[in-house]
Amino acid sequence: MKPIVLMTVIASGLMVTACAGGGADYAPIVDGPHSVAYEADLQACQALARERAYLNSETRTDMAVGAGIGALAGLADDDVTDTEGAIAGAVVGAAAGALGGSLETRDERRQMVVECLRMRGHRAVG
Repeated sequence: MKPIVLMTVIASGLMVTACAGGGADYAPIVDGPHSVAYEADLQACQALARERAYLNSETRTDMAVGAGIGALAGLADDDVTDTEGAIAGAVVGAAAGALGGSLETRDERRQMVVECLRMRGHRAVG
C-alpha cells in the first residue's frame, strides 16, 4: 500500500475516533435564565443524542459509495497496476466516506440536543 494511502486511512480513522462524543456533548446557548430542571434535561438530551451511533446505516452507505468511486478512480490511474490502484482507491474512498458520514452524524447529534431541549420547554438557540 502506498504511503499516502496509509496516511490517509490513519488520519481518517483518528478523525472519526476523535468525533466519538462529538455532537452529543453539545450544550447550546439558551435564551434567558436556566431553569432548575435545565441541567437534568441537558444531560438527558445529550444521552439521547449519544444513542445515534457514528457507524450507522447512512455512514456505511457513504463508505460503500466512496469505496466504489475510489476503486473506479484507482483503476483509471495509469501509474499503478489495476489491482493495486483499485484497492488503494477503494481504501481511500471508504475512509473519505466514513469521515463524511461521521461529520454528518455529529451535526445530527447536535441538532438532537437542541430539539430535545426545545421540546422540554427550554429556549435553546443552537
